[in-house]
Amino acid sequence: MTALGSDPAPEPADGSWTGAARRLLERRLPLNHLLPSRQPFFVGSWVYVFGVVAITALIWVVGSGVVLAFFGPGWWHVSSIGRFVNSIHFWAVQLLFFFVVLHLWGQYFMASWRDGRAKTWLVGVVVFVAALVTGFTGYISQQNLDAQWIAINAKDGINATGAGAFFNVLDFGQMYGIHVMLLPIIVTTLVVLHVLQVRLRGVVRPIEEPAVAAGRKPPEAGA
Repeated sequence: MTALGSDPAPEPADGSWTGAARRLLERRLPLNHLLPSRQPFFVGSWVYVFGVVAITALIWVVGSGVVLAFFGPGWWHVSSIGRFVNSIHFWAVQLLFFFVVLHLWGQYFMASWRDGRAKTWLVGVVVFVAALVTGFTGYISQQNLDAQWIAINAKDGINATGAGAFFNVLDFGQMYGIHVMLLPIIVTTLVVLHVLQVRLRGVVRPIEEPAVAAGRKPPEAGA
């Protein structure tokens, strides 16, 4: 028990691997960065709002996809509730890609790889590519004429690249398994990593005019 007004005794050094892991996380993932109470004014840009909406759409995609996978691949064709959930899944995917493209192009024109944020930008690009592959396997997993047409026309192109030995688009079981298990885990993990990187490094500042960046007052309009 310490005397009133005295400093608390320092914690004993912890040489275990759990203590080392805790200290590493405290250094790399400080709570004031992960859960900030204030943000710069330029975070209110619509470009970042598009990213948040894309994450919201992803949550709907994953949630509706879990329901569809739970009841089986044919449920959405023979049940009215299945068709409803399938429609939610479909339109959530459309919103996801729409806002991901807006967010991606907005960040491209903002040069968001500046100021040491290249890894954050690259992870976002990989998320978009992985989402494209996920959407492709999802279309093939529909089990309708669209799915057959897409698979047959994509088969020769994929075989020409050599990937057909591992990626058989005519094998429904393989495409369905990849779509509902492997790719969602990859996309979700990359999105979480992307958000963590944004939280740790912050968002890039807007591109300023050369005069403003140099600390000089820009000339008045018409001067």
